[in-house]
Amino acid sequence: MKHILRLFKMARPWYKYLVISTLATGASIVITLIVPYVTKLIIALMESGEYADAMDTVVWLSLLLLGLFALKAVCQFLYGYLAHVASWRLVARVRSDIYGHFQALSMHYYQDKQTGQLMSRVINDTATFESLIAHAVPELVSNIVMLAGVLIIMLTINPALTGLVCIPIPFLALISFLLRRIRKHFRLGQEKIAELNGILQDNFSGMKEIQVFNKQEHELDRVGRKAGEFSGALIKALFYSGILNPVVGFITSAGTVIILIAGPLLALHSGMSIADVVAFLLYIGLLYGPVSQLTRMVEDMQLALAGAERVFEVLDTEPAIKDAPDAKDVERLSGQLSFEDVSFSYKDDLPVLENITFDVAPGEMVALVGPTGVGKTTMSALITRFYDPEAGRISMDGIDLRQMTLRSLREQLSLVLQDVFLFNGTISENIAYGCEGATTEQIRAAATAACIAGYIESLPEGYDTVIGERGVRLSGGQKQRVSIARSVLRNSPILVLDEATSSVDTETERAIQQAISEIAGTRTLIVIAHRLSTIRSADKIIVLENGKIAEWGRHEELMEKDGAYARLCRVQNVETINYSHK
Repeated sequence: MKHILRLFKMARPWYKYLVISTLATGASIVITLIVPYVTKLIIALMESGEYADAMDTVVWLSLLLLGLFALKAVCQFLYGYLAHVASWRLVARVRSDIYGHFQALSMHYYQDKQTGQLMSRVINDTATFESLIAHAVPELVSNIVMLAGVLIIMLTINPALTGLVCIPIPFLALISFLLRRIRKHFRLGQEKIAELNGILQDNFSGMKEIQVFNKQEHELDRVGRKAGEFSGALIKALFYSGILNPVVGFITSAGTVIILIAGPLLALHSGMSIADVVAFLLYIGLLYGPVSQLTRMVEDMQLALAGAERVFEVLDTEPAIKDAPDAKDVERLSGQLSFEDVSFSYKDDLPVLENITFDVAPGEMVALVGPTGVGKTTMSALITRFYDPEAGRISMDGIDLRQMTLRSLREQLSLVLQDVFLFNGTISENIAYGCEGATTEQIRAAATAACIAGYIESLPEGYDTVIGERGVRLSGGQKQRVSIARSVLRNSPILVLDEATSSVDTETERAIQQAISEIAGTRTLIVIAHRLSTIRSADKIIVLENGKIAEWGRHEELMEKDGAYARLCRVQNVETINYSHK
């Protein structure tokens, strides 16, 4: 019940639709209860032998029935349409809420999640709420009201016969109670469709790799296996639902047999009229009909509740990184940055950074270098507060990052990642993504600074060129430069470049370095680099080994020390020589 109540609380903005549809349902129930009674009156006139003399009454009663049927049709439309309006608007709101919550969750949450599985939570799991709000719960309430009304009318006609026809009802309730296990299989089905979505999303993104490595049959087998697991889970749920249908049908048929046996006996021995027996036969359909619908209602509710459990599991997940209670918005800072004895690990037994301490002055260019896996990219993730350090403190202008609101902290930063992500839109939209209201001139200036303006202007549609999903129509170097232009345009105090020149050729690298040199001094630059040739002009080079600072200084100073940095430079020179010989 807590999931159902929570959903109805979320549906509060559309209560007016639910109220009108509920009133329409109530009116439809009243009409349904009146129809057998009017039918009974017509049969009683026929049974009295005065049918010819009462023809006018029969006509009026028949017209009354026709009018009731028309009114019932209107009520059914109001119920069906307005209940669906409320339910689908609720689905839209929950989808928006769960996506918004996904945006608030920290990077820890996404480490072991597939994109397709997350999409399934937003799309598939929430879609089940429609049947719960528009069908299962309203029909459950209306059927309870119908049962109560039918029982009251039947008791007024003949209490003894009413008691007899109620005998099957406890058995129906017991069967529905025993079949609650359906939800377990529906939840498993939701999990399997999420896994299938995850595989499909991965495979569509990696179709080039699938084809070039001839893994089509392997991936087809994986997809087929997951599709089979999803179908298997649903088939098990439908097996239990299939049991419920015929059993309910048999029990309700037994109730009809009770009337057919007991009705004539009561007519013979207690003076019960034929009209009353016929009325009972009509009302028993109204009595067992709602009970019979438990089959579909139980199935719909279990499916919806399985989806609700998965949705609320996400909504109840607390972000690991969030604003502190006393966090404050900060205005534009100078770009000063400090690491003070910072340690961090993704897993408790695998430290990534240990006791990192250094300062970056406003406008300074600092390079982080070292072998793969020493924590360079992790440091950029800590600066942006994708993660928090386990020990130590990171500050900007002397303010601990945890004392700033996330929004104002990230206004101080621009980020260019090694794995560039571009949206399916125009080049202009992607460059201006981090700078709302940017003018055409500003966009072009940023593109020029990133050495991509010439290429863009050579395209037939220029800045209005649509680049496709993830920028598929651009080369790796072109995507990198569009990403740099996006960060340059934002003009934040700190610019972090994580392997920003990793996907460009030597000529483009030189051009980007020239652009970076031109903006150096206007903002703080944190450059994570594998190519050491790109950071020789840095004000400070910090060399990391095994998660610790091995040494730091300018290029010339570090070369004179002949330590870790000098060894890295010699290795890269050897690699360059060997490559040129090849």
